Amino acid sequence: MHRSDSIYDDSPAERYQFPRQYLGRVEACIGDWIVYYEPRKVAETRGYFAIARVERVVPDPTADGMYLALIEPGSDLDFASPVPFSDADGVIERGVVNADGRISGRAQAAVRPLASDDFNRIVAHGLNGSEPLLPRIDHGAPVAGFHEEQAPFVFEQTRERVDSLSSQIVRDRIFRRVVLPAYDERCAISGLKLINGGGRAEVAAAHIRPVEANGPDIVSNGLALSGTAHWMFDRGLISLSDDLDILISQQTKDPDGVRAFINKDGRAIAPQRLIERPHPHFLRWHREHCFKP
Repeated sequence: MHRSDSIYDDSPAERYQFPRQYLGRVEACIGDWIVYYEPRKVAETRGYFAIARVERVVPDPTADGMYLALIEPGSDLDFASPVPFSDADGVIERGVVNADGRISGRAQAAVRPLASDDFNRIVAHGLNGSEPLLPRIDHGAPVAGFHEEQAPFVFEQTRERVDSLSSQIVRDRIFRRVVLPAYDERCAISGLKLINGGGRAEVAAAHIRPVEANGPDIVSNGLALSGTAHWMFDRGLISLSDDLDILISQQTKDPDGVRAFINKDGRAIAPQRLIERPHPHFLRWHREHCFKP
C-alpha cells in the first residue's frame, strides 16, 4: 500500500519504506513481483496502479526500526488503466473477503500477500486496452525480467499477458498510454498538439531517465514530446529545471530558433495532477548526465 502523501520515505520506482512488523512479509517478496495500491480514502485514488519487482531488503540507515525494500531498477511499470478496489463484479482482490463475504481487516494491512489469481486479475485489468497503441522503435533489444516463479499463473491467457512485459516494445506501449493523456497529447516543450489523419497523436512518450540507464516506465519519468523536441532533449540541447523551466544549452547552434520553438513563457507544460508531473529526481539525472550547459 502506498499513497502519494505518505509520511514514509517511499519512492515506488526505487524503494518502499516499512516498519519492522512487516519485515517477514516483505522478505518473502524478494525476487518476486508486487502490486502497488493506493487506499480508497485518498482523494482521486488510483487504486491498484503499478507493478514492480523487489530486489532486496535492507535496514533503513536513517531511521531505527525501519526497513527499505529496494526495487529492481527499471522494473516499475504504471498500469495503463489504474484498477479500482471493486467493480460491478465485486472486489477485485478476493483475498480480502472473509468467509462471511465481507471485507476483512486484512484489507487495511500496508503489506499483505497477494494470491496468484488476484495478481492475475489485477494485472489483466491494469493492462486492459493497451495493445492497440503503437510502440517506440528507437532502442535496442528487449529487457528480460517479468516472470512469476513462486506462484504459477492460473489462466494461460493471463500468463502470456504478464510474460509479454519482458518485451520493452510492450512496456513502451503501456508507457505511451500513461504519459500522453497526462499531457493532453500535447508536446510539453512546444505546446503543439498534432493529430494525424488516423487520429493518432504525433508526439512520443519520452523517458526523462532512459530505460538504458534504469529509468522506470512510470508517468513521472515521462514527457510528451514532438519529434524535434525529443531529439533535442535526448541529445542534451534542452533540459528542465525542477520547476519545469526550459533550459537551453549554450552549445546549441541556433539558440534564437530554439527559443522561437519552445513555449512562449519558457516553461514546459505540466500535467494537472501533481503525482503525474516530472519528478525532480529524474530531472536532476537528466541535467547531470545528458544536458550540455
